[in-house]
Amino acid sequence: MANRHTRRRGLLRSLIRWIVLSAILLWSLAALILVVARWIDPPTTAVHIQRRVQAWIRGTQYRERYQFVPLSQISPDFQHAVIAAEDARFYQHHGFDWHAIEIAAEGDMQGGRIRGGSTITQQLVKNLFFGTGRSFLRKGAEFTLVPVAELVLGKRRILELYLNVVEWGPGIYGAESASRTYYKSPARTLGRQQAAQLAAILPAPLKRRPERMNQYSIIIQERMRQMGW
Repeated sequence: MANRHTRRRGLLRSLIRWIVLSAILLWSLAALILVVARWIDPPTTAVHIQRRVQAWIRGTQYRERYQFVPLSQISPDFQHAVIAAEDARFYQHHGFDWHAIEIAAEGDMQGGRIRGGSTITQQLVKNLFFGTGRSFLRKGAEFTLVPVAELVLGKRRILELYLNVVEWGPGIYGAESASRTYYKSPARTLGRQQAAQLAAILPAPLKRRPERMNQYSIIIQERMRQMGW
């Protein structure tokens, strides 16, 4: 009996050790990918893969449009509209906007949250590694990778990566693909109104369409004006 209990404890310790080592290995791999992403554009992301798998499971047609362009090829109005809509303190925080998180938490408790507290850096990490699922485990891993992204990438590269990989509709990824799909124009030519309409669909890209976002796009343009853009 004692030997049996000893074997069970040994197996449990081995299992825990294996889980911990696997978690460390996966985290290290993700951190290494972030370092590499400073110079190399990602060929795909967890969200892209997730959508392909979902389409395959459902047996539905899936066409991916993903074209990576330099930040200089995305109009300043487009960049500013996304920052104003998604992360107004992007250039002030270091990966986490604690004020926005507090507001989002209060909205959750009151049952009336309008927008989340995730920063652009958090959303980039989620897009690259975790997909659209939600769990405490994913949040914990994201929490540890966000400072790495801020440290090794810098604000300009974070914004460039985010604008190029984020989902803007079914199979539509990145600012260039979104601009050409919805407006038949390259991202570098987008003006304030079109940019604000595209930024307005980011919270729910599979449900929203830019032509229906007139009211929210006006709010985004007002935020841009208040931020000096």
